Amino acid sequence: MHKIMKELHEKRVQTVIENLKKNNMDATFVETKADALSALESLLPAGCTIGIGGSVTLEEIGALDLFRSGKYHFLDRYEPALTQEQIKDIYRRSLCSDVYVMSTNAITESGELYNVDGRSNRVAALLYGPDSVIIVAGINKIVPSIEEAIRRHKRIAAPANAARLSCSTPCVQTGECISVHGTASGSLCAGCAADSRICANYVVSARQRERGRIKIILVGEPLGF
Repeated sequence: MHKIMKELHEKRVQTVIENLKKNNMDATFVETKADALSALESLLPAGCTIGIGGSVTLEEIGALDLFRSGKYHFLDRYEPALTQEQIKDIYRRSLCSDVYVMSTNAITESGELYNVDGRSNRVAALLYGPDSVIIVAGINKIVPSIEEAIRRHKRIAAPANAARLSCSTPCVQTGECISVHGTASGSLCAGCAADSRICANYVVSARQRERGRIKIILVGEPLGF
């Protein structure tokens, strides 16, 4: 990256971090995936119970190996041979975990988080339950506004995650939500009627009442969807 572009990115990131802090969310910037893993580890007390939301970002930084290291009590939703009922039980227990780790669909320059879920165990833990919520996000998740966060989800996050989860939704076939070019393109919730639709609940996290409960690690690399 050219020096001037790097400086512009850093200024933008600094604005985002300042605004997240104004909204009572802790925020820090690290350069690389390796730095992100170190920052994440520094926020995890030894022996704590960890729950997670489904996240390509966490896989990319190597977080799952850290959680499985034996230092923590990891509620591992990816353990082989789990039944659907066992997975559901892990989701429920994760709501009472000491630390919940996830990524986010978008972060606005004004310091807001935007997340859309289907089953919604992830946004449920974000909203209430765990004493600490840690969010790891690449700089590709930064958008100018909530309106752009909605568009990002409809055009990038939703189709990519639906494909990852092998969902039979129109966005997997076309590469974007059917609402993007339709009459309801500006609607927050407009979308398909597929039974496997992953866009069911929409959450904007603005100024928080509990200072520092939500912690964001912003990474100077593109990560996840």
